Amino acid sequence: MRNPPPWTFHAIPDQSERVAMVTGANSGIGYVTARELARRGAHVVLACRDPGRGRAALARMRDETGSARLELRRLDLGSLAAIREFAAGWDLGRLDLLVNNAGVAMVPYARTADGFESQFGVNHLGAFALTGLLLPHLLAAPDPRVVTVSSEGQRFARFDLDNLNAERRYRTAFAYVQSKRANLYFAVELQRRADAAGRKLRSMAVAPGLTRTNVLTGGANSGRGRVYATLTRLLVRAAFRPTPEGARTSLYAATEPDLPGGCYVVPDGVLQLCGEPTRRTRERAVRDTATAARLWQLSERLTGVTYALSTTATPLPGNGL
Repeated sequence: MRNPPPWTFHAIPDQSERVAMVTGANSGIGYVTARELARRGAHVVLACRDPGRGRAALARMRDETGSARLELRRLDLGSLAAIREFAAGWDLGRLDLLVNNAGVAMVPYARTADGFESQFGVNHLGAFALTGLLLPHLLAAPDPRVVTVSSEGQRFARFDLDNLNAERRYRTAFAYVQSKRANLYFAVELQRRADAAGRKLRSMAVAPGLTRTNVLTGGANSGRGRVYATLTRLLVRAAFRPTPEGARTSLYAATEPDLPGGCYVVPDGVLQLCGEPTRRTRERAVRDTATAARLWQLSERLTGVTYALSTTATPLPGNGL
């Protein structure tokens, strides 16, 4: 029996009726994800922390796609006040697709503006707060999706609900994979709650595999010295695959018509490091409903954001469609 052909960006259906937002779209996987959505006709919002890098990415993306349906908005996932301001300023009405892509990886110990350990605060709590605050706009769309970028590294996390915020000891790699496990718990728990409320929303998590991005050398990692930067760049160039390959799982989850909510999309190769996008159904974390529910409750308490998922239609604030 012949294997199916590889999934490529050419398989993405027309996106001209969708409003999409991609966090961290100024570089790496986020950039490719936003660019390919725009190429298929979506109105794409690039939500970026650094305005200068965001403007450069926007100009480059317009040149590459020829699309005028691109815009840049500033978003700092390390500040709950900034996230609330961003969500309050949303004036495009419905939101068909939210890609929670932005994050930090393997950074030195630091705290966010609200006092959270930075990897947990940005990667999970920032995405949790943003999605919850934009939920009325998502629920106003006819077929809304939320795609949250986790990591193949989450499989190695020893998830400790009592040390998510580095209350005791901080270990860089431990904190990172734990925050990525939190992304997976969040994505599947959001689907469970949407299903229970009878809401037509699809939430899925993805792992990109080992991908060449600047996440290990940019941002908070940029001050770690020349030796670190040189060795890390050599490692990434030698062992990691090109950025467009890493964006395939995000774009597959965002656009594949029949993909069910609550699934986890990963590369199908060894250790999920490379390969074709596929659904992974035997992931233990996907079935761990108790931990996911406890994390949800903790996240609501820490962020002050609760999700309006009742079956009653939620009116759109501002300019609804």
